[in-house]
Amino acid sequence: MTNQPHDQFAKQYLEAILSPVGTVEISLEVTSEVRQVDLYFVPSSTDPETFANLGLLGKMVATPCAIEPFRNTPSKMEIRNCMLKLFSIHSQFQRKANRDRKTLTEEEFPFVWILTHSAPDQLIDSFEFHSSDQWPSGVYVVGEAQKTGLIAINSLPDTPETLWLRMLGKGKLQERAILELVALAKENPLRSRALEQVAIWRVNLEMQTNQTREDKELMMTLSPAYLEWREETRQQGVEQGLQQGVQQGLQQGVQQGLQQGQRMMLENMLTVRFGAMDEQLASMINSLLQLPSAEAVSLVLQLNREELLNRLKNPEN
Repeated sequence: MTNQPHDQFAKQYLEAILSPVGTVEISLEVTSEVRQVDLYFVPSSTDPETFANLGLLGKMVATPCAIEPFRNTPSKMEIRNCMLKLFSIHSQFQRKANRDRKTLTEEEFPFVWILTHSAPDQLIDSFEFHSSDQWPSGVYVVGEAQKTGLIAINSLPDTPETLWLRMLGKGKLQERAILELVALAKENPLRSRALEQVAIWRVNLEMQTNQTREDKELMMTLSPAYLEWREETRQQGVEQGLQQGVQQGLQQGVQQGLQQGQRMMLENMLTVRFGAMDEQLASMINSLLQLPSAEAVSLVLQLNREELLNRLKNPEN
């Protein structure tokens, strides 16, 4: 799949909310012909309670699986390519087992979940996808041996258990899901992770040139989560600054808090953009804080790691 804003958001969003319960690989390469699985997940626990907070998504990822999200309805060829990548993974597993002189059980071979906002009956019927008593409406599977499932997000029941999947829908469906996300208790461990990913997606859209009408409508849809994340990040910074500045005076504490909020935002964006925070990334933050906020955000989103480092070393360039 192409690196479109929704695809990038979907992978980073799923990584953010799944990483507490397992190992996530983004763009996993699959030999022989090099192919990439959008997201590959291996759970770190077999305890069902570990996944309870994820609802339906938790049930899907309770065993190793590939996840292929689509913004628009996939074509038949795109679905076949998802299945082909899955079977390539199966072949890799089997070759390794043969080398190690091991026998794999059927349960050890991963599943692939294809996520799409909607899927017409004709497409579902053409692959003989069908509903199952084990899954709610909107979830379709094929024969057990094929280990393939398709989620039509717009057909899922509108319940808390489907929230994390409905976040990947479109239009009014996604808008309602985002409002539900904002309304979650702040103690929910997944809420802040999801808010951050939505906020970064919106910033990415805002930085695009030649925005389409759909882009602008999507920005409006994402705005409640973005504003909530921005306010909470700013407030966290203010509170930390106030605590640090009690002995230095209220005004200085507030100023430190605002700076801390900006620092936290940049740390989050650098981590999402380039991976875990290391010494080199940490060294960039002070330089970015010297720039106007909009310019700093623009540089982080538009430049690769080496370009950003060179730009901060040579600010006049």
